[in-house]
Amino acid sequence: MSSRKNESGRPENAAPRFARRNFLKTSTVAAAAGASLLAAAPAAAQDRAQAPPTDTGGRGRRYVIRGGAVMSMDPKVGDFEVADVLVEGKNIAAVGRKVNAPGADVIDARGRIVMPGFVDTHHHLFETAERAFLANGLLLDDGSGSPSAFPNYGQHILQGFARVYRPQDVYINELFAGLSQLDAGVTTVLDVSQIHHSPEHTDAAIQALIDTGRRAAFGFFEGDGRAGARYPEDARRIRDRWFSSDDQLVSMVMGGELHLGREVYTRSWAIARELDVKIAAHSVGSWGMRPVFDDVAEGIGGVQVGPDNLFIHMTGMSDQTWKRFRDAGAQVSLAVPIEMVMRHGTPPILKMQELGMEPSLSSDVETTMAADPFTLMRSAMSMQRMVVNQMVLDQGEGVPPTNWPTPAKGTPELLNVRDVLRYGTIVGAEHLGLGGRTGTLTPGKQADIVLLDATALNVAPLNSVPGAVVSLMDRTNVETVIVAGEVRKWRGRLLNVDLSRLRRELEASRDHLFKAAGIRRDLFAYS
Repeated sequence: MSSRKNESGRPENAAPRFARRNFLKTSTVAAAAGASLLAAAPAAAQDRAQAPPTDTGGRGRRYVIRGGAVMSMDPKVGDFEVADVLVEGKNIAAVGRKVNAPGADVIDARGRIVMPGFVDTHHHLFETAERAFLANGLLLDDGSGSPSAFPNYGQHILQGFARVYRPQDVYINELFAGLSQLDAGVTTVLDVSQIHHSPEHTDAAIQALIDTGRRAAFGFFEGDGRAGARYPEDARRIRDRWFSSDDQLVSMVMGGELHLGREVYTRSWAIARELDVKIAAHSVGSWGMRPVFDDVAEGIGGVQVGPDNLFIHMTGMSDQTWKRFRDAGAQVSLAVPIEMVMRHGTPPILKMQELGMEPSLSSDVETTMAADPFTLMRSAMSMQRMVVNQMVLDQGEGVPPTNWPTPAKGTPELLNVRDVLRYGTIVGAEHLGLGGRTGTLTPGKQADIVLLDATALNVAPLNSVPGAVVSLMDRTNVETVIVAGEVRKWRGRLLNVDLSRLRRELEASRDHLFKAAGIRRDLFAYS
């Protein structure tokens, strides 16, 4: 059964791809069934050990993903309870109920949901070694003396760990984080790597993104300002060396932080527009950023906002700034779990609804929260519905007959699962300038595809494809991941990756960073 909506995607930009290769049966006979229900199924029924198609993503290579429940995220293509997706080389060639593909290899997708890979529009990949270090942590020290105030992000990450990163630390942290997200079905990311202390740090970050083998936008943000740092001028060298072609899996975004001061941000924005790359910047009122954003919105900040701007968080900003940025065509990325937990401010989903805007979703920092797309989608939907549901209940008096009031006119619509799926795929791709390349299963776009196991214990029986993905699934359901036609994860396992060795390298980096930052390692002290 095919269903259609009305919305679509548009143009692109993308970056060289160099991959690092080094039922249970039920019975009506209750007594005898007890043991047989729990017995292992025959080997043939369990066997999904088929090898992946070879040379996927190569020119002329064809394979068909057959028999899955296909959620294309493109209203012109539609959704199918059972359908096929044909991949030729890097691209999607066809999507339909029965695709004729003689001679093509077959990927059996029966019992699987086939959909576009997820897009994360803001992730500090370099901080992987500090995972869960700030499980309680706030953005800044609020003077309370509580475990949430100390340690905190500003003092212990940006002013602590970040200052002692070596280029090799940047590389292994970014690579491991990238592979972890790839394993979770995130095929595209904006890497906000505020670790550009030197050109060597920068090159290590870019190489790690390339070696991860997924689609990425490399964010050239500031470092700690030490002698030898070349932000933002080094963007020209970076563009020439790493991003001279538009036909690449990794592309470039300029970090243009307004809180760095007018002299710096006016230079970075000018260079970005000279090089024709998007500009990303954090916008957090609780960090003290609102005055400069108000100046820019009023036209006295020295720069002009446009469709090439992506603002991250937008918490605590004035109504005037919101309206002027909306009118200018700027986009907004929300990191809902982090914004709620670290006191950035209430995620401004209702403000965006009021203005007719849609956010992309981002994970932000693994120092404090998981970086998988299921956490992001559920958090956004739950937070918005909590606020709106209480708003509706408050319109009554809490006792019959007004304990369940009809929402008053003007009450925001509740977010639904298709909304957050859209945010996490097509909207994210659009916000990174990659809407013509990824975000939907559209013939002609590149094949960034995930196969999600709907037969798993946490999902079966499948009753709603969008509902299952958002409300039930987690990273364990991500069975196969494809980027630009190449199978990168197969039947639950990343391909061509020595995770044990990489984990040891990451642990060695963590040990160095804790020692160099003067922070004692203790598995129980910080939470």
